[in-house]
Amino acid sequence: MSRWRAALPLILLVLAGIVLFASGSLDRLSPQHLVTHQAELQAQIADHPWLSRLAYIGLLTLTMATGIPGTIVVILAGGFAFGVVDATLCSSVGLTLGSLILYLASRFAFGTGTRQPPPVVARLRHGFERHPASYTLFLRFVPVVPFGAVTVALAWLRCPLWLFLGATWLGGTVSLIFETSIGAGLGDALNHSDRVGMGLFMHREVLLPLAAIALLALLPLALERVTRRRRSRDRSS
Repeated sequence: MSRWRAALPLILLVLAGIVLFASGSLDRLSPQHLVTHQAELQAQIADHPWLSRLAYIGLLTLTMATGIPGTIVVILAGGFAFGVVDATLCSSVGLTLGSLILYLASRFAFGTGTRQPPPVVARLRHGFERHPASYTLFLRFVPVVPFGAVTVALAWLRCPLWLFLGATWLGGTVSLIFETSIGAGLGDALNHSDRVGMGLFMHREVLLPLAAIALLALLPLALERVTRRRRSRDRSS
């Protein structure tokens, strides 16, 4: 019974995420819907600047806390609606708060973490135990594993709270700069085009941040190759 009680916050977060995802509410943040209601959206933001930003932070906090797929849709919509600077600042707050809620719920549910870890945690344990600070920063900077999965894994690994918050805020904000830039770039591209399609991603405002994210995603492969070459040189010498 105590185990179920400990897992209750995490179960409620998962259920809330399922309800949010199944309700189709995130469909209203699709590029097609945003373009159709762009004038209305901008008018509401102009009339209620603080309330609209607080609502956006709350929505992103909820999606991050539940770990549901589609968080990137919210972030892109933020860039579309508020621009790169405002969206990055608001998204950084929502991302950090949501990740903290998921981390605390997961850590409470896992307890001491003495049970057999999930496969994703087992793959990350070796690097974390050797270099906890640098490895945690690496996981947050480079999108190797989905953000929510990394949060759950770090909770199981008993990552210190100060390290988790620092790495989440710093690494998450760096990624948010590129992601909100894509959303803002889509808004600029749609202002010069009446069609919503793959051609929008060929605009420079969208293509450059996409390329930056792709380079971040390829960074682990490059580091792995460098590490293998060094090991082979050490063995041959």
